Amino acid sequence: MERVFRWIGIVVLAGIPEIALAADPGIITVSSRYSVEETIERFVGSILANSDQGWMVFTRLDHAAAADKYGLKLLPRTVVVFGNPRLGTSNMVKAPTLGIDLPLKALVWQDDQGKVWLSYNSAPYLTTYLYPRHGVEAAAGATDALARFLDAATGRATQ
Repeated sequence: MERVFRWIGIVVLAGIPEIALAADPGIITVSSRYSVEETIERFVGSILANSDQGWMVFTRLDHAAAADKYGLKLLPRTVVVFGNPRLGTSNMVKAPTLGIDLPLKALVWQDDQGKVWLSYNSAPYLTTYLYPRHGVEAAAGATDALARFLDAATGRATQ
């Protein structure tokens, strides 16, 4: 799985022959060997395969389709909104503003060269920045568990 991280202007590559820069160190961008549509379907399927654990897909936001309605051109850009109410609801009860940042989102997009990518917020970013900004502390082990889940879901979607 190709991954790209940008940290304070330094690009760290994990055996990656292609480069895409994330605007923030909390964003993970993974290349996909599939089309945008197939990557989305594979990602959605991967999330829904864990529905017995509470994972669900809330919606998809197709930015390119919205732009097209106004005669504007935009390469494919679709946000998949997903989450786990079993894990997130109690925190939203404590901090209603957490609803601004949750549920989770993944962006499937195509670059100018036709390459397809899947981008999402990293688990450490979510648990050490987003949760604390709302006054909520992530449960012990949450970062590692979420990272494993996101890695598996994005791996199935892109490889």
